[in-house]
Amino acid sequence: MLFFLMAPILAIVPLSFSSSTYLTYPLPGLSLRWYEDFVNSARWIHALKNSVIIGVASSMLSMVLGTVASLGLAQWKSRWKPLVLAVVLSPMVVPVVITAVGVYFFFAPLGLTGNYLGLILVHTALATPFVVITVSATLQSFDMTLARAAASLGAPPLLTFRKVILPLILPGLASGALFAFATSFDEVVTVLLLAGPEQRTLPREMFSGIRENISPTITAVAVVLTVISVCMLSTLEYLRRRNERLKGNAG
Repeated sequence: MLFFLMAPILAIVPLSFSSSTYLTYPLPGLSLRWYEDFVNSARWIHALKNSVIIGVASSMLSMVLGTVASLGLAQWKSRWKPLVLAVVLSPMVVPVVITAVGVYFFFAPLGLTGNYLGLILVHTALATPFVVITVSATLQSFDMTLARAAASLGAPPLLTFRKVILPLILPGLASGALFAFATSFDEVVTVLLLAGPEQRTLPREMFSGIRENISPTITAVAVVLTVISVCMLSTLEYLRRRNERLKGNAG
């Protein structure tokens, strides 16, 4: 927490290094040189691109799987429903390091380590529960008679979903997608075990930078991540308020 609180200050200070690579004080002034170093660094930009690619792909898959699972669980009446829901949400409960080790031993014989596909699949598994939770919460206030009415008028299931169900659950789906993207974008444990040299993500690069060398560029990256997080939280708040307005209008 202290690191992220100090990151905006450290990132704009032009710290200098001595010949032995130690930081020198007093701080001479303010500068944006570390942001420039981040933008002009092929290593950091490649890591950022990997994080975006993996995050967007896993978010899209999580949206599909989470929405289908939520719709199925909402209409399923069975005593096994709590058990199935617990299994679906288990990636949120099981420690990530255990999941990462288990996935590594499962993916290694299949050749899914050291490539994008393996990372996207495991990030999808970690992010899908967030979509299930948000969409399920939205479906609790959804009147299923609207879908049955559309079906009685001759609308096929896909048309009923696209025209009736999707517009009403869209705020919850969008919130789940943002949570899924944030989960993938910030994940580092599975990346440490599964990623190859070409799949190094931004958190993985920060982790390596903290361990291997000390550079204020890491604080600049931390500020960028903080800004992204604030923007996502603001979007989630907007979607929450929009969902409340839709519920009020429906009521």
